[in-house]
Amino acid sequence: MTAPKRPQILVTGAAGTLAQKVIAQLRETCDLVAVDFREQVWLGDDIPSYCIDFNKRVFEDLFRRFHFDGVIHLGRIMSSQENRLRRYNANVLGTQKLLDLSHKYNVRRVIILSTFHVYGAVPFNPALIDEEAPLKAAGLTMDLVDSVELENLANIYLWRYPHLNITVLRPCNIVGPGVRNTISTLLSGERAPVLAGFSPMMQFIHIDDMADALVATWRHKQKGIYNVAPDDWVAYQRALELCGCRQVPIPSIPPLLPRTLLRVLSLKRFPPYLMDFYKYPVIIDGRAFKRDFGFYPQRSLDDIFHYYRENKHPV
Repeated sequence: MTAPKRPQILVTGAAGTLAQKVIAQLRETCDLVAVDFREQVWLGDDIPSYCIDFNKRVFEDLFRRFHFDGVIHLGRIMSSQENRLRRYNANVLGTQKLLDLSHKYNVRRVIILSTFHVYGAVPFNPALIDEEAPLKAAGLTMDLVDSVELENLANIYLWRYPHLNITVLRPCNIVGPGVRNTISTLLSGERAPVLAGFSPMMQFIHIDDMADALVATWRHKQKGIYNVAPDDWVAYQRALELCGCRQVPIPSIPPLLPRTLLRVLSLKRFPPYLMDFYKYPVIIDGRAFKRDFGFYPQRSLDDIFHYYRENKHPV
């Protein structure tokens, strides 16, 4: 009796810790191909790995060769990385190329990792932001335009090509071992800036739970747009305290002053365009994802903060 064909999946962003955790969970049941435009990573003899720019013609050769059943797109450049033009080319034009090739070569499942930053941080955000809320980030800063446009693009393909079965995930702050985003860098440091008079509530999801969420998304085949977040949250200054960080108060007005002080204090890992996220809460509602995918985070805030408290310079 012939064994059933294993799904062939393309995983982008393979140099990232999150992608490697997803690959580790799926390699026993799926045939995987790893791609990253930054570097080629070795993931074992059983997983072909490539360093390819999505906008180059050679990228299409992978679709011809491997006949992918699914794509898990984790190759988004974060807002704290690279310049605006490079982020736009990779996040928007690169994703458009990926979706066009997925349509052309009859891919049956596409998962795209987005971010809660697309909602924007404003004083009048509701207590819980659901998936129907407007994406305000592009109107607040040019540095998040590519994140919003990536989502708009995915939404167009979601409805235009239903056979792609696209699912877009908007997670809260992803943290934990190996994560190098802005909030993880702050939690892992000996000192961290706080804006005087502000300590917004924040949500955190452990990178292992986020990998579990992506694997659950692959297995359940439910398309749509989903927030991914736990049911609990904590004030930013309290999170720093629990992580053993010394707080560095920064005046919040006039707007130019905190940027100048951050530069003088060499706190470069605090991008000015994310500053409002450290003033106003952006608490997202993850109940729809839990309902449709049966997902519940297994790592608590205590687990997260204990790691940063004991590892001030995570690898």
